[in-house]
Amino acid sequence: MKEPARILIVGGGYVGMYTALRLQRKLRTDEAQVTVVGPDPYMTYQPFLPEAAAGSISPRHVVVPLRRTLPQCQILVGEATAVDHARRAATVKTLATDEEGGGAVELRYDELVLAPGSVSRTLPIPGLAEFGIGFKTVEEAIGLRNHVLEQLDIASSTRDPEVRDAALTFVFVGGGYAGVEALAELEDMARYAARYYHNIRPDDVRFILVEATGRILPEVGPEMGQYAVRELRGRNIDVRLDTRPVSYTH
Repeated sequence: MKEPARILIVGGGYVGMYTALRLQRKLRTDEAQVTVVGPDPYMTYQPFLPEAAAGSISPRHVVVPLRRTLPQCQILVGEATAVDHARRAATVKTLATDEEGGGAVELRYDELVLAPGSVSRTLPIPGLAEFGIGFKTVEEAIGLRNHVLEQLDIASSTRDPEVRDAALTFVFVGGGYAGVEALAELEDMARYAARYYHNIRPDDVRFILVEATGRILPEVGPEMGQYAVRELRGRNIDVRLDTRPVSYTH
């Protein structure tokens, strides 16, 4: 009998999961064996990250378990470190690699789908990689929420006006969907949380949006972008267009 085709999907995000889901529906197990390799056993629905960061929805509602969604596929939690397409082999480092003290796993394939996803860009700006917080994963979203609340605690407990002002100031860089929605959700959460501090007023919290171009939300057109700027500034959010950060140190 003919061996089933080996299909390897690198990446368990939106593209990788839906590719595997369609193949799972179209192909029988004796026709193809689909293997999904990704760093997490779940797919993260990134449009919901701002709501998860603000606590509007539970983090578990942002992720989709791959093993439950893809029961006919093999799920391997790991990282593809190399692909030798001439040999049709991929080198994968799994969670057990360091535990066992062995080397990486080699996976053979007949068809390869590359969908590793995107990462937060650490541009060559001093201090960005060390102090900037990305916004691509559930862990980063929850970490950002905890960071904002921690800064409110610092501002509430310090007597140094400079430390207080710094703790109550939050800068978001990038006026696309992710930056604008994350800023708006967290600004709303921070001002609501401020009412529970005896010495912090909601107006003390300062949010700044920095965008290198002359408009925000280019995906929705210039009129909606201008409307969004007016709405944000109406909420006392400092929107700075045509502005580029040059340093994140100190």
